[in-house]
Amino acid sequence: MSAPAYHRVLLKISGEALAGEAGRGLDFDVIGEVARVIKKCVAQGVQVGIVVGGGNFWRGVKDGGDRMERTRADHMGMLATTINALAVADVLEQNDVEVRVQTAIEMKAVAEPYIRSRAIRHLEKGRVVIFGCGTGNPFFSTDTAAVLRAAEIDADVILLAKNIDGVYSADPKKDASAVKFDSITYDEVLSRHLQVMDSTATSLSMDNSIPVMLFALKDPENIYRVVMGEKIGTLIKEVK
Repeated sequence: MSAPAYHRVLLKISGEALAGEAGRGLDFDVIGEVARVIKKCVAQGVQVGIVVGGGNFWRGVKDGGDRMERTRADHMGMLATTINALAVADVLEQNDVEVRVQTAIEMKAVAEPYIRSRAIRHLEKGRVVIFGCGTGNPFFSTDTAAVLRAAEIDADVILLAKNIDGVYSADPKKDASAVKFDSITYDEVLSRHLQVMDSTATSLSMDNSIPVMLFALKDPENIYRVVMGEKIGTLIKEVK
């Protein structure tokens, strides 16, 4: 059997992906499949950190609109990510995977506070670490949190598991002529205003030279395929 292509990965899972076909709440069949695949990755010796979104419950200012103060709306989004982190942790534990949840906002009764050295120690011991509450700051997305945590834990790659199978030249749902990229540079993503991650997250990954692999979570097995080096989705990287 071939060796994994990556030693330490940061997996970003959107809240919407965890909701499955329903679009809201939690689909435990989807989470169960994701947990099963993560267990396979850990069995191969891959160290896995996870950042979860919260859009299946609350998307911060996008849901609050002009009816809520932005900071409070974003704090509600951070709490939504914690719900998802605890759900994923529970299903992983049911699959006999050791896991720790760390949150950027301290809530000791339910999770560890985020401490970089402790997170790395957990990873080195083969535990999956799930990072909740985004960066702990309003005005920053969970995509930005994923890049930040990836940089802090020195991840080899960011695995961006979304509801689309790659980066396209335009929205494939609206433009039938949209072309999917096998690979693209950070600069191209920014200059074309492509909806991969927000510009802050893209710039941060570019500044820290962290490659990003975007692929569809519709088939959770894609996580394992990417970890093992298969060319799935779109690779966002530096200019060579």
